[in-house]
Amino acid sequence: MLKLEGIGVSSGIAMGKIFLLKDLISSIPSYSIKKSQIPGEIKRLKKALAKTEKEIKKIQGKVRGEFKKEARIFDVHLLIVKDKRMFEKVVQRLKKKRVNVESAFAFVAQEFISGFAQINVDYLRERRIDIEDVAKRILHNLLGLQRKSLSRLQEKRVIIAHNLSPSETASMSKDKVIAFATDMGGKTSHTAIMARALEIPAVVGLKEITSKVQNEDFIIIDGNRGLVIINPDQETLESYKEKEEHLFVVKKDLSILKDLPCQTKDGRRIKLRTNIELPQEIDHLSSYGAEGIGLYRTEFFYLNRKDLPSEEEQYHFYRKAAEKVNPYPVIIRTLDIGGDKFASSLQISSELNPFLGWRAIRFCLARPDIFKAQLRAILRASPFGNLKIMYPMISGIEELRKANNLLREAKTELKSEGKEFNDNLDIGMMIETPSAAMTADILAKEANFFSIGTNDLIQYSIAVDRVNEKTAYLYEPAHPAILRLIRNTIKASHQEKIWVEMCGEMASEPSFALLLLGLEIDALSMTPFAIPRIKKLIRQVNFQEAKEFAKTVLSLETGKEVMDYSNAFYQKKELFDEKNG
Repeated sequence: MLKLEGIGVSSGIAMGKIFLLKDLISSIPSYSIKKSQIPGEIKRLKKALAKTEKEIKKIQGKVRGEFKKEARIFDVHLLIVKDKRMFEKVVQRLKKKRVNVESAFAFVAQEFISGFAQINVDYLRERRIDIEDVAKRILHNLLGLQRKSLSRLQEKRVIIAHNLSPSETASMSKDKVIAFATDMGGKTSHTAIMARALEIPAVVGLKEITSKVQNEDFIIIDGNRGLVIINPDQETLESYKEKEEHLFVVKKDLSILKDLPCQTKDGRRIKLRTNIELPQEIDHLSSYGAEGIGLYRTEFFYLNRKDLPSEEEQYHFYRKAAEKVNPYPVIIRTLDIGGDKFASSLQISSELNPFLGWRAIRFCLARPDIFKAQLRAILRASPFGNLKIMYPMISGIEELRKANNLLREAKTELKSEGKEFNDNLDIGMMIETPSAAMTADILAKEANFFSIGTNDLIQYSIAVDRVNEKTAYLYEPAHPAILRLIRNTIKASHQEKIWVEMCGEMASEPSFALLLLGLEIDALSMTPFAIPRIKKLIRQVNFQEAKEFAKTVLSLETGKEVMDYSNAFYQKKELFDEKNG
């Protein structure tokens, strides 16, 4: 038995036999050619590029029918095929080195891939995967090889690969591929996005899993914990079978719970909403009993494309979301670009400390043209449902006022154009910085609601890079400082009679649900899969009991004491165990 830890990018548990996807190209032939052969080699390259373009368009057409947003991934692939710089560099190498076109192309492609691999920004670094995918496809066509297709699997399998390209993921037969794990990849990779859209468990960034497994090995994929277990022993297998059965029971319970309110035994209500990234995720909300969208991440409209999304394009996305979710709210977070998310069309330069740099509301205030186009689109969509606007990474009252001034300008423009909008839609902000949490009493006077983004609040408060494996042990949601900042934010919001939700990872953790309930949070927004277990837990307790629990927790001095006390309390009340995971 072997355990490997990676990055869980799509939740769930799957068990089955492995299908090891190996690259068909083990080596690229290299040989000398005569000067007279160069035109013929260039002609072969053009033919391979044309064939590759045709293949990509075919895949894009197939994907567009079911996953319209993901189909835009292949726009990037088409741009790579048509990249004149790459073509010219291959021709230059052909003429200079007089080697066959496969060899020249492989050399140039590797230069491009290596360049992206060295970029110190996750999202851009992961774009090398797109270049690799296209390069392999072109090389296959140059060599006349057939690509192995995941659509032809005869039995259910767990796919293991060095990396899964978007085109490979798109070709998966959903009836046969039950999960996958890869050496490469991160949370923002296209592979991760596709896994979540397909709703199959996935773990990426395992570094060496392809060298540790063979075809037909048995494997467990735990997308919740980012864990894979190769050839598990009987005890581990039985344990995971119990977990799988438990998840099945939770889903079954959902059929009873999903239409019931999330409230304590003594009637305290708390709203459970969901975080989404892609428009098609909206279709699944009713299946989990979500009471709306607590966080609609809009930056994905700006990524994986050469141009900026127009106001009209955004308007149609927001209108469709409002109509589908109505009467429940759709809380649209305005553009949160920067940090680990970059769009080539925005030309944001690399920074030494991107999470502390020109990102989110700072970028939007500096580029009012881009920001106002989004605000206008949201306002125009507002009459079609219950839309709300939320600004990210507000650090003080001045930023909130500047953002609201631009919103007023957008409203004035729309009025002069005779376009309808809801003039009274709620305007909120995220509490993601210590400065915002500490001045929540000031901010609450000019906001309609708060949303606590714990992912950034934790890393900024404890000074811990949440994606750095060397400091991961310091990333501590239960740290007393974090709990006090949360308490301060909730208290300040209620004093000004505005509501507050939480949309960070803490919101989806059962171990924090009772604490947040006791601190009188009004709403929690999470991944849809987490809603059933949170709802079930809250419906088993009394509000007064939760308040006493929170009071004790806030008196503790370390994060370890908090977790130890919480676990003991949950076990005593039989509210939570490892199977809830």
